[in-house]
Amino acid sequence: MGINTKEKVLFIATVYTHLAAFHKPFIQMLQKEGYEVHAAASSAEGRLEEIQEIGVICWEIPFARSPYSLGNVQAYRRLRTLLKEHYFDLIHIHTPVAAFLGRYLAKATNQGPVLYSAHGFHFYQGAPLRNWLIYYTAERLAAHWTDGLIVMNEEDFNAGKKLKFIPDKNLFYVHGVGVDLNLYSNNKPKTSLRQELQLLQDKVVITCIAELIPRKNHIFLLEAWKILANKYDNINLILVGDGKLKSNLESKVKTEKIPRIYFLGFRNDVPLIIQDSDIITLLSKHEGLPRCIMEAMACGKPVVATDVRGSRDLVRHNKTGLLVSLNNISELIEAFEKLISNKSLREQMGQAGREAIEAYSLDNVLKEMEKIYRQYL
Repeated sequence: MGINTKEKVLFIATVYTHLAAFHKPFIQMLQKEGYEVHAAASSAEGRLEEIQEIGVICWEIPFARSPYSLGNVQAYRRLRTLLKEHYFDLIHIHTPVAAFLGRYLAKATNQGPVLYSAHGFHFYQGAPLRNWLIYYTAERLAAHWTDGLIVMNEEDFNAGKKLKFIPDKNLFYVHGVGVDLNLYSNNKPKTSLRQELQLLQDKVVITCIAELIPRKNHIFLLEAWKILANKYDNINLILVGDGKLKSNLESKVKTEKIPRIYFLGFRNDVPLIIQDSDIITLLSKHEGLPRCIMEAMACGKPVVATDVRGSRDLVRHNKTGLLVSLNNISELIEAFEKLISNKSLREQMGQAGREAIEAYSLDNVLKEMEKIYRQYL
């Protein structure tokens, strides 16, 4: 890239968990090119150490996820102090609250170019009116402080154009945050999920990898599962993830005696869990571009997902998986039954998904991001 080693890049996000989960490869790419990389986020949810360990200079900014939180006043003040004391040649911003405050302060303190990655606008088809009033209005205002907008799905790309960004000039469509395809092979580990849960190889394992929050719509899944589990005694449901709804969901399963559901919590061995699964499902109310679906496809597994933004960008209906209408129980049950009863169809869709995911490989996305960075540095 022809980078001056004294130049500095700042990554801003509401929480360090976001940077740790999605952006370490891009940070390391810039570091290898000679940049001094800084990060500003809240460590309230952990994973700060993961960013520090790769040599990033970290700043604690107490952002709150909710735009209504008064805690963001203190975050605003701390970020303003940081930007008054340091000049950054490029600022790359993520997540709505941090993105709004960060873009305004970056321009107010005369920083270098500002890139914003929208991981799924909070205004979307079917979103509550409140979301449009707050988030769409905020984005229209913040567009004036944004030098480049990066999106990851078709709906957001069209929204970017409505916000007056110009494709390939300051509006960029990239293939998500990338999936390291090397992590997803067909080589079975010595110890497996099935051994851990004492599930025989002939059992059908359906896995949902998602934070236990309302947006991920686990209730929809459990309502369908009550019917499926009573009809098929060879199916098992794995829920991977943690979140504020965990106790409520566990209570529902126990109270209603819904069988063969395993809550695994947060796991670091997601690739191995997917390898030992037969079907991956994600029934979110809306998405940006879901990592777990990309991981499933990379591992050659069919996907059952809701027909919403982000998921429909990845899943080709009847080709790499099945898309169902949001909260349509009968449609969801029919989709699961189609795959539960047909192993060859699962394998066929899984192979098609493995081929389709090549464009979303980490290597490819790194090249896409390098091209964008080069344009602004």
